[in-house]
Amino acid sequence: MQNNNRKVLDTLVSKTKIYLAIIFILLVVICIQSVHMILPSIAIFVAIVVYSYYTNNKRKSELSETLQDLTLTVDSAAKTSLINSPFPLVILETDGNVVWRSSRFTTEFANIDINTYMKDLSIDIKDEIEKREKNNNQDIIRQMEIDQKTYQVVGRYVKSKKKKTEYMIILYFIDETENIKLQKEYQDSKSCVGIIMVDNYEETMQRLESEEKPQVIAEIDKYIYEWTDETNGILIKTEKDRYVYFFEQRYLEIVKEDKFSILDKIKEIDMKEKVQFTLSIAVSNEGSTDKEKYKSAQAAMDIVLGRGGDQAVIRENDIYKFFGGRVQEVEKRTKVKARVVAQALENLIKKSKKVMIMGHMNPDMDCVGASLGIYRLAKSLEKNAYIVIDTKTSTLEAFRKSIEKDEEYEDVIINKEVALENIEEDTLLVVVDTHKLNYVESTELLEKVKEVVIIDHHRRSADFIESATLTFQEVYASSASELVTELIQYVEEEIELKTIEAESLYAGIMMDTKNFTYKTGVRTFEAAAYLRKCGVDIIRVKKWFQSNLESFNRIAEIVGKAEIINDTIAISTYEEKAKDVNVVCAKAADELLTISEITASFVIGQLDDKVCISGRSIGDINVQIILEKLGGGGHITLAGAQVEDMTMEETKQELINRINEYFSEIE
Repeated sequence: MQNNNRKVLDTLVSKTKIYLAIIFILLVVICIQSVHMILPSIAIFVAIVVYSYYTNNKRKSELSETLQDLTLTVDSAAKTSLINSPFPLVILETDGNVVWRSSRFTTEFANIDINTYMKDLSIDIKDEIEKREKNNNQDIIRQMEIDQKTYQVVGRYVKSKKKKTEYMIILYFIDETENIKLQKEYQDSKSCVGIIMVDNYEETMQRLESEEKPQVIAEIDKYIYEWTDETNGILIKTEKDRYVYFFEQRYLEIVKEDKFSILDKIKEIDMKEKVQFTLSIAVSNEGSTDKEKYKSAQAAMDIVLGRGGDQAVIRENDIYKFFGGRVQEVEKRTKVKARVVAQALENLIKKSKKVMIMGHMNPDMDCVGASLGIYRLAKSLEKNAYIVIDTKTSTLEAFRKSIEKDEEYEDVIINKEVALENIEEDTLLVVVDTHKLNYVESTELLEKVKEVVIIDHHRRSADFIESATLTFQEVYASSASELVTELIQYVEEEIELKTIEAESLYAGIMMDTKNFTYKTGVRTFEAAAYLRKCGVDIIRVKKWFQSNLESFNRIAEIVGKAEIINDTIAISTYEEKAKDVNVVCAKAADELLTISEITASFVIGQLDDKVCISGRSIGDINVQIILEKLGGGGHITLAGAQVEDMTMEETKQELINRINEYFSEIE
């Protein structure tokens, strides 16, 4: 190490001698030109020599100590490597001043103003030194971009013995450019697996003439193959309505930017208004093998189909990104599925000792109606059943007064604490009107039971309950009450609904369809007709939804201060703190839609420590996609969200940003 130190110090001395020789020559030239400058020149040169001698000795002492400090714990072979390192090496002070640099460093950065980089780097390191000192961590690792190259900067720092508050930093620069390029190429060359399905293929084809079918199939194939060619992908048609799509990950960004234009191209196939074809697409890059990626894409496809099809999803790093799905769903379900699910549910109830029924937080009439329908189904199969409702809302107040008159339900409606105490080994849990893990009345119940059934009509979201044994999720249905009414009709056991139960199911359908206005199909009216036969009193149901004068005035005030953005979207706020904030916001959003030229409405309110948003539309705008960006969900025409850690004003601005983002995506 002494020899290495000597080399460094000799280099420093030799550079000083060169500088002195240049100064001497310049002074001689000056003296030749002006004789009277001889004495001043001699004095100046002597002063420079004395100063250089002093500063040189001081610098040599500091450098020697620095090198000694930096290599104190390193063996002799490593000390030699420190100076003769094949990597660029530099010693810095914390102000960015370069104390010493290796010849390799000088060569590597000969054509670059490296001092700027060094100053920025030293400032960055200085900011962390105090924190690192507390943890006794002196290692330095950085990644830097210098002149289109990427360097891994590795080193250590030590305190200067002369200045106890200052530090000396030694850094190696390892060129990682090629390694990073190789890593990127490796990542880019990995495969992504996609599944493409033609929605409702069989039913759609039945509506075409025999001679039209081959032409349509050929045109669909042509569009899909042309689209996959844009990413140099491989497309395999595995079934008449199903394709498997392989492409390299380097093209994934292109697919995102394209926003799955194939969804719109398929709709443009001219069928003379007989039918309209749509696609469902799921793409995934999760998994170490193509088989795992295919399974991940299948799971993503389940979500797409659960959201009504006619859209695409990319699953990447456990995050789902959705594209499309902006038009109203077309009813595609069949009674066969309802019959199969009804029989499966009946078998699960028969095998269970007890049935727990649970909806979502802040239950509405649809949630309660569906719960009572499942309760009657379980009781008809001679099983003890309980409905878990832990929160009270003013919207159910009139209904509560009606149901309290019947003694049968006195011990049926329980809170989650009682429910948890009564869970047994063979308890079946039926979740209605929601499928979201974080939206159920009690997540603890989900964790304790083994068998879970889900009955829901909302579009599938990413945080769905994965542990369900049986799922009946039909996004084309108007409500959970409609689905439960169908199940009751198809079970083998004859079910006799009590009047209050039939009325609650009817009320659930009425609420979610806004008095049979939105999202109603043939099956909706069939379910309503069945319930009417069970003795529904429509007048009594209407009274359950009546508002008092105070509530009506609050809604009128919210409507009165609404702001219009994008010409047709109304946004308003409800700043009062009350237990029924979410109910008032929902009613106000409904009322805003009655105004001409308003196609969508959003009302924001403060619900405890969260901000709630109710969104409504007449179908032209998908409020579900907008509120999904804020952590919510629902349907195209009806959706909601609850936002944490934001004020109402911040939430309002974020909502406006998401609305603008929605319109920019569909342009």
